[in-house]
Amino acid sequence: MAWIVEDRLKQYQPTRSEPYLTAEIKSHIEQKYFPRYPRKQAALLPLFHTIMHTYGYIAPQAIDEAAGFLGISRAEVQDAVTFYEEFRLQPSGKYVVNVCRSISCELCGHQAVLDKMREVFGIEPGETTDDDKFTLFEVECLGACEQAPCALVNEDLHGCLNPQAFASQLQALPDHPATGH
Repeated sequence: MAWIVEDRLKQYQPTRSEPYLTAEIKSHIEQKYFPRYPRKQAALLPLFHTIMHTYGYIAPQAIDEAAGFLGISRAEVQDAVTFYEEFRLQPSGKYVVNVCRSISCELCGHQAVLDKMREVFGIEPGETTDDDKFTLFEVECLGACEQAPCALVNEDLHGCLNPQAFASQLQALPDHPATGH
């Protein structure tokens, strides 16, 4: 049987004239992480986090810039960014709602939370509301089993969720978050 090989590194047009990896981001990574590791490529995950916190997602242009900055191939960067589900390759809503689906959350009612999100906001996991306010994801584990079922909204953990009360909390959020992505 022959293997079908697919080139998943799609060609793209740069989306911005200015780089995603600004001088400030590069300096931050160089000063904080390069001294901690024997090779620059080890700073890839902290770089992803910095890009995500700055822009809310990792654009194809940022993948190329990260590869050049760290001296590794674009394929290595692409492999790493697609391995971790917390990194997004598309813009998301102002509030990213990550509903945990680990075994503890599953046993304590994560499905009811997801069902309520679908009902109230009209989106499925991986989708964004029409007003770009919410993006819903199902994630493997948030490390807060004692608060199951739980969800992470941007960087705020919400635990022991009651589906209706959680949906009401989300609906009450301002149109623009006080903090970044």
